[in-house]
Amino acid sequence: MEAMQAGELAIEPQQAPGVLKLHWRGKSNAREPSAVISPYLQRVFQTSAREGSTVEMHFEQLQYFNSSTIAAVIAAIQNARAHGLRLVLVYKAALRWQSLSFEALRIFAKADGLVELRAV
Repeated sequence: MEAMQAGELAIEPQQAPGVLKLHWRGKSNAREPSAVISPYLQRVFQTSAREGSTVEMHFEQLQYFNSSTIAAVIAAIQNARAHGLRLVLVYKAALRWQSLSFEALRIFAKADGLVELRAV
């Protein structure tokens, strides 16, 4: 899987046994980030489904994202769930903006265990 660069946002993949980690870095402040993020994540999800691996999105090193990026993350959660993929969102609890944003996404963590939010 290749890395993605869009403006100040970079998503760098790291393959591990049974897990595809996506490290989000920089800033996501584009007006319509889903135009780039969604097709990239679709390819990631196809690869993960084929390999039977979990996708972990790591946001700890992300400096900022706007509300349009949250919409793209929500679409990714729904897409992963629709395909039966396990998705883990890892964020830095010490960063107030990340904590507030990701705690609001806890509504997507259901009893099926497909979506997990992990504070570090």
